[in-house]
Amino acid sequence: MIFKNYISGAFLALFLAGCAPKEMKTDNAESDSRVRIMTLDPGHFHAGLIHKSMYADVDSTVYIFAPEGAELKDHLNRLASYNGRPENPTAWNLEVYSGADYLQKMISQKPGNVMMVAGKNDVKIDYILSAVENGIHVYADKPLVINPAGFKKLLIAFQTAKNKNLLLYDIMTERFEITTLLQRELSMIPEVFGTLEDGTPEDPAISKVSVHHFFKYVSGVPLVRPDWFFDVETEGTGIVDVTTHLVDLIQWEAFPDQVLDTADVKMNTAKLWPTTMTLKEFTQVTGKSAFSDFLAKNVKNGNLEVLSNGEMNYTLKGKHAKVSVVWNYQAPEGTGDTHYSMMRGTKANLIIRQGKEENYRPALYVKLIGSAQSDLEKAVKQTLQAKYPGIDLQLMPSGEYQVIIPDSYHNGHEAHFAQVTEKFLEYYKFGTMPAWEVPNMITKYYTTTKAYEMAMK
Repeated sequence: MIFKNYISGAFLALFLAGCAPKEMKTDNAESDSRVRIMTLDPGHFHAGLIHKSMYADVDSTVYIFAPEGAELKDHLNRLASYNGRPENPTAWNLEVYSGADYLQKMISQKPGNVMMVAGKNDVKIDYILSAVENGIHVYADKPLVINPAGFKKLLIAFQTAKNKNLLLYDIMTERFEITTLLQRELSMIPEVFGTLEDGTPEDPAISKVSVHHFFKYVSGVPLVRPDWFFDVETEGTGIVDVTTHLVDLIQWEAFPDQVLDTADVKMNTAKLWPTTMTLKEFTQVTGKSAFSDFLAKNVKNGNLEVLSNGEMNYTLKGKHAKVSVVWNYQAPEGTGDTHYSMMRGTKANLIIRQGKEENYRPALYVKLIGSAQSDLEKAVKQTLQAKYPGIDLQLMPSGEYQVIIPDSYHNGHEAHFAQVTEKFLEYYKFGTMPAWEVPNMITKYYTTTKAYEMAMK
């Protein structure tokens, strides 16, 4: 099926329902220097978020290959809302093929040069393998894999991509969150931070704790999640999904720009536990009036148990690290997803909190141990201000120092998708990534799947 995108809202959904699959006609005489995105099976809202912005090096036509159904309609409605918004509207032109053979059609027609995929995590690695085997670059939402079997396929995909000079890159939005950026920057100033402690399992050198919610608002409207999102065999358990971001940040902050290896990882403990959802809650977030048949195995006493929470303790090059993810159903009024992070240095601790005292917005604190106030002030007001104008320092009643960050830097999770896309486009333009990116992606997914393996025992 082919149609242009200047269609919105309910009419778009009706239009889709009446269309039949047909060949997509494309003209690709244009140079490969311009990115042409093919979106495959967009089952997760992240597939739409990269299109909240336009990009100078990306063709305005997006080629979408997907099975028919609610997820495709939701994706197209989301893109139509970006095109139709009153302020700074986008101008995406959609060419859509819908049918059961969507993957085969993308491969055979290949109207684009970059596959974007965000959806069912159990089949994602098979999509990735098909893309790189057929000469297509891959820009994929996390996680790329959710179990050890998937990790083995990922190794093949990276080798294939290398052999064919293709990019295979996952979307690490959290590297662009301002408090995390500044935590990393301060940890790289030895006069303030010293060096990273070795830590212990009970008191790790670096820790990340993330709290998420099944029901939330995205782009101003309630998020409708597909029912398969609550099947951990499809979505992945809590220890391999959001933890991908946290493990990535630990590597990125503790060993900046360094090449890591799977041999650097030693998994000590890992565990999983469920979040319980009532049928009413399930209906509210999925729109379905009953638990889907494939979820019956996880229904106990009339409620759905989702194995969405996970924790791992491990060492990375001898440094103790802890990652924890918790999923609740819905955040209390006025709150949202939260993040906590601690980096323990020999001269200072760097702490990110996002609780009530911070009005549920991330804030960065510095607790001095061995360094002087003057060293911290110099680092913030001279070194970091040159890169991040407007940041400042404030002594708190607790004795910690808060790094004061102007509102303009708190641009929100959705805006980070444009930032990470710009980074991918930079890599695409030069045809290469930093030497550490691929080995560190491999190390990251080795860590998460190793934790899964241990937790499932």
